[in-house]
Amino acid sequence: MPVQKLTDAGVLALCCPEGRSHCEVFDTLMRGLYVDVMANGRLAYRVRYRLQGKQRVFTLGNARLLTVEEARAAARLALRRAMAGDDPRHEPLPEHGPTLAAFYLEQYLPYVKSYKRSWNTDETMIRLHLMPALGERAMGSVIPPDIARLVEAMRGRGYAAGTCNRALVLLRYGYTLALRWRIEGVADNPAKELKNLKEDNRIERYLTPEQTQRLLVAVRESHNPLLTSIVAFLIYTGARRREVLDARWGDVDMARKLWRIPKTKSGKVRHVPLSAGALQLLAGLRAEHPPLSGFVFANPRTGLPFVSIFHSWDAARKRAGLPELRLHDLRHSFASFLVNAGRSLYEVQELLGHADIRTTSRYAHLSQERLFEAVEAVPVLELPS
Repeated sequence: MPVQKLTDAGVLALCCPEGRSHCEVFDTLMRGLYVDVMANGRLAYRVRYRLQGKQRVFTLGNARLLTVEEARAAARLALRRAMAGDDPRHEPLPEHGPTLAAFYLEQYLPYVKSYKRSWNTDETMIRLHLMPALGERAMGSVIPPDIARLVEAMRGRGYAAGTCNRALVLLRYGYTLALRWRIEGVADNPAKELKNLKEDNRIERYLTPEQTQRLLVAVRESHNPLLTSIVAFLIYTGARRREVLDARWGDVDMARKLWRIPKTKSGKVRHVPLSAGALQLLAGLRAEHPPLSGFVFANPRTGLPFVSIFHSWDAARKRAGLPELRLHDLRHSFASFLVNAGRSLYEVQELLGHADIRTTSRYAHLSQERLFEAVEAVPVLELPS
């Protein structure tokens, strides 16, 4: 049983001996506190204590996120609770409120499920990031540096600034709700003063006409009989992948040349004008694949929308020599075609369904390129020598 004075640098340098599943390194300054070093590289602070004559273990948190001093403070609190006859593994002391995990799983998620279409995104963020780092902490004991360390750890693992910001927003909103609901032990919002990271990771990839033709040839060779129609419809409409996959015939008005999207990202109904190409595609699709269900692009085997088309799409984009192309880039390409054809950013905003013109402004530089072409119409002047 190794024993040493734990330090932040020393803890991060610990490795599990070869051939063992884990090893425990105890701290000389705090009785019962140790680092559990696992063969897979994970490090966890734990504390041993006795309660009712039995030895027990309480996990304090991820040792890559907690400092040694924070672990000692948490261990001291756990040992005091055990001395008072209270099991640290149960609900924390009342003045600190529920654990962060208990709040988000038992109160936050049931609430957002009632109105938020993307609640499953929140659930994933909570499960993968908030719970491992802060889940066992009492909400009232979390301070801004704890959250800052969570963000820094996410950055260290290679997550984009946007993903880190979503964790910040989730914590900020969760604490706002806890204060509004007067959750016991929560006196302030530790995420409120932390600034979002600067996002400079917007990927802007546009298809050229030549690349578009290569892609369409590649998708025709797919084993998925509907991939060609799905990809073409994405290019024709600039709609989002899930909007197209879930499209219903009942929302298509061929006479008025409109497609109604009842569930958009913003939660509002949107009407998409259909071009001649889109209408021709839909007419051909209805003739070649008589609707077995109400879905336009129904999976022939189930009659329901495709859950995913990634594998067939991935094979097609590689055949086209475009291995980095994403389905969402077809939406960017739609915008590019519009801007290069002289359409205004306002028109692009309306057609893409952006609630804020600032989102559409990413395409403004495309119009600048077109202006450079326009000025070439001025003839070269013969200046007198």
